Amino acid sequence: MDGMDADENAVFTLPWGATGFFLAEEGPPPSTDLRTFRTALHAAARAAGGRVGEVEEQAYPRTFHTAAVLSGTSEHVVLCHAHHPWIAFAQGRRDWYTEEFLAPPPWGHVFADLGFVVLDHAELTLPLSDVDTTALDKGQWRQIRSYGITTLGGVLFNSWD
Repeated sequence: MDGMDADENAVFTLPWGATGFFLAEEGPPPSTDLRTFRTALHAAARAAGGRVGEVEEQAYPRTFHTAAVLSGTSEHVVLCHAHHPWIAFAQGRRDWYTEEFLAPPPWGHVFADLGFVVLDHAELTLPLSDVDTTALDKGQWRQIRSYGITTLGGVLFNSWD
């Protein structure tokens, strides 16, 4: 697959704004509501019997917000895509991710209950050949190839410019 054709067997469709790239004449991609994300974080922390740790809002060129739910001696890193309501859990804080994703914790459903889509390790590590990428333009593909990104999670949770 050259990245430009639709795959009718794709299990995930990348919508416009998923990469964080946009042309000025298109206007910016949608924004995930940060207040709703914070509300979900606090609800998740209560469900985990813990508390919310540091929240780092998305800043260019990252495409995601990063937060932590602290429970006992554990820190659960929560990623929230800045343009679409996608949640992922990761191994540690980074500026970008490729395959460092974890399965959602038992309390991860709280995000789904509040309107987010909780992505699991299997989805996030899908090869791009299994993803419908028809919404991506040549410039986005140039970046993806330049950075050697091969997974859905790498496209969604990135820090390229």
